[in-house]
Amino acid sequence: MAAKKDYYEILGIDKKASKDDIKKAFHKLAHKYHPDKNSGDADKFKELSEAYSTLSDDKKRAEYDSYGRTFGGGGQGGFERGGFDFSQFQDAFSQGGFGEFDFSDAFGDFFSGGGRTQRGRDISIDLEISFKESVFGTKRAVLLAKTAQCETCKGNGAEPGTSLETCTKCNGAGKIHETTNSFFGSISMTRACTTCRGTGKVPKQKCRTCRGEGVYKKQEEIEIVVPPGISGGEMIRLTGAGEAIAGGASGDLYVKIHVTSDPRFKKEGINLMTDLSVKLSDALLGAEYKITTLDGEESVSIPQGVSHGETIAIKGHGVSTGRGKRGDLIVRIKINLPQKLSRSAKTLVEKLKEEGI
Repeated sequence: MAAKKDYYEILGIDKKASKDDIKKAFHKLAHKYHPDKNSGDADKFKELSEAYSTLSDDKKRAEYDSYGRTFGGGGQGGFERGGFDFSQFQDAFSQGGFGEFDFSDAFGDFFSGGGRTQRGRDISIDLEISFKESVFGTKRAVLLAKTAQCETCKGNGAEPGTSLETCTKCNGAGKIHETTNSFFGSISMTRACTTCRGTGKVPKQKCRTCRGEGVYKKQEEIEIVVPPGISGGEMIRLTGAGEAIAGGASGDLYVKIHVTSDPRFKKEGINLMTDLSVKLSDALLGAEYKITTLDGEESVSIPQGVSHGETIAIKGHGVSTGRGKRGDLIVRIKINLPQKLSRSAKTLVEKLKEEGI
């Protein structure tokens, strides 16, 4: 049996809370978790709606307080749209209508446009960089064709040197109150004014560049800073670099990184791995080898009697952490055994064998 949900705890209120307290608590949390918001959470919003549906109804609240559940109409379930539970209004529907019901009171800013910050479209692109660039980081400039804020009017839609005036459609309120008739009765809703886009102001003289829209299509060069140590498949987010929208925030630009492979190196955390083939005689006697790193050529000392697969670390030649520190270059020794031996070489090996080597 499922554990009883504590609707009071979900709304963050006391069990003695008034109807007004319940309503205020719901509006505050619903505004925060509405699915259309960046910080939204559809499951949390649904849970809040369920709690509000029960506690805002005297009959359902009494049943919940007594039995931990509600009964009337529960078998039918509630009608949901956009994550909001409308079951709280079922009794009113079944009794023949509301008369005039103001939905803007029940749903707060969600119908008014004030709770939903309008936001431009996000853009996603792919960017290919070299292995070396992924280690040290790099900067790239990309040219995007997108909807951007008008540089002439700075997004307000007015010709420079002219003023804004009060919107006559909404009388400067930025919102339109509408009442429609249905078989439920009269339903009132509040929405953002489309003429002024919710600002309450319109340009007295429209900007010639964007024709009063505040935004227009253009090509824009954007600099992408790729941090050191990035891996293929990682995403870089540039806030506000997406498409602009009049009266709202710009979307974001998402850059998916693709790293070309390097046959010499592999990345393991902040270290780089590479293989170095050495001759058998050098492995036995020791030697100095030149090795190519991402910083240039470096000398590495092969110790006498080194084993196949043994590693040697070259400090500070690995992946940059971006804080003045770097990992190491790990050199893995591969002993190159000859496939064929000359007669003299075979004689020498036989002597080594006699020595127990």
